Amino acid sequence: MESRTIDGVERRACMSEACGAIHWGNYSIGVGALVRRDGKILLVRRAQEPGKGNWTIPGGYIEQLEPIGETVVREVVEETGVQSRVVGIVALRDQPRGVHNVYIAFEMEYIEGEPVPDGVEVDAAGFYSLEEQRSMPVAGFTEWLIDASLNKKSDGMRKDERQASPGSANEFYRL
Repeated sequence: MESRTIDGVERRACMSEACGAIHWGNYSIGVGALVRRDGKILLVRRAQEPGKGNWTIPGGYIEQLEPIGETVVREVVEETGVQSRVVGIVALRDQPRGVHNVYIAFEMEYIEGEPVPDGVEVDAAGFYSLEEQRSMPVAGFTEWLIDASLNKKSDGMRKDERQASPGSANEFYRL
């Protein structure tokens, strides 16, 4: 590998032109689930850093070959045992830093299940009203996401079942 200017940015690239490998950067994509039932929102209490002891919405990071809609459903099940399905995208946070993080918050439809914490990533889980949340240490970003969900000015981006590339694993969302 060597350093080269590619597209106006200093990047690491394979020294052999035949190889063609370019390191485009370090990125992570996180997801969060806003699951509502009976006017309450599903929250989990973080059992690990970052944010240990704070209440957040369930979420995590996508796996390399995992569709993002499957990621958010999986994360809710793993952390709480609750079954849900993607309705749409409510909010997005872009956090440029050493590992550039993009976080996508999904509106989810509750299907079934009572919240049970996984005992590893989260040590408590439940559906809580806004009034109940006032006495809980809810993470600031989670408060912002809940506000974005409850006070949205549109239906947000909805999953489009009409695929631009039929048969692909791609997922498409539109306003």
